[in-house]
Amino acid sequence: MTAPTVGATHPVVGIVSPGAMGSALGARLRDGGSRVLVALDGRSERSRRLAAEFTLDDAGSLSALLREATVVLSVVPPGSALEVASAIAANAGTARPLVADLNAVAPATAARVAATLRGAGLDLVDGSISGPPPREAGTTRVYLSGPRAADVAALPMEGVERVVVGREIGDASAVKMCTASVYKGRVALLAQALRTAHAHGVVEHVLNDLAESGLVDPGRTGATLARASTKAWRYVPEMEEIAATQADAGLTPELFRALATVYADLADRAVADAPEDVGDDTPLASVLGRLAVRDGREADART
Repeated sequence: MTAPTVGATHPVVGIVSPGAMGSALGARLRDGGSRVLVALDGRSERSRRLAAEFTLDDAGSLSALLREATVVLSVVPPGSALEVASAIAANAGTARPLVADLNAVAPATAARVAATLRGAGLDLVDGSISGPPPREAGTTRVYLSGPRAADVAALPMEGVERVVVGREIGDASAVKMCTASVYKGRVALLAQALRTAHAHGVVEHVLNDLAESGLVDPGRTGATLARASTKAWRYVPEMEEIAATQADAGLTPELFRALATVYADLADRAVADAPEDVGDDTPLASVLGRLAVRDGREADART
């Protein structure tokens, strides 16, 4: 079976899976004229709510989605990228959609994803996402690479910038590994610094010093750390992917292995279930109270 032409006026795009990022990307594609499919069989209530919020069509099963889609976008936690690629390969049958892996993985992992899909006769576009879920235009950029990157760049993702990095699988993932090392590495360092300051009772002084340097916005720092804690479980494998990428470049992997440990600890103490549950005005003191540890035990909140 031959998939419909990617450059068709109204391409059918499948999203695996419809979390916060996947659903928001689906909405931008829908606004651009695409029919957008998700596979909600076995998905969480949150995924179902997000898909409904963005008016995405439920194909039911993954195999049904693959039969109808022109392009499939894999947008999943980095630790699930290979598992999802294997599931797509196993359920494709005679369907031949173009698959774009937009996950935060190492170039070497992207190459393994490509090999997995190639075994089922499927082409891969390597991709990565920089920025938040694109609920607003101009906030999010998608990097793409591989021989068919231009096909995905041509999709009508309204308000989302698309950048073709090159023709090699792994190039777009390399961009993500480098930028995420700064963006998420900085948040991990901030969390570690402020949790330490909280333990020593000097948060006000530390926060003022960082604010004067332009490194933090004191009014939003509580929300920043709280939201990071809700996503920390998926940042752990991302830190490991960054460590592997840096090791492949001849650099020590130990820095980001350590940050994986930082995020694992934050995940164990998550302040809320999901980032959308955290208000912009969340007080830093209450967040640090939830995240605090002293002498190996939960500490009482200190301001």
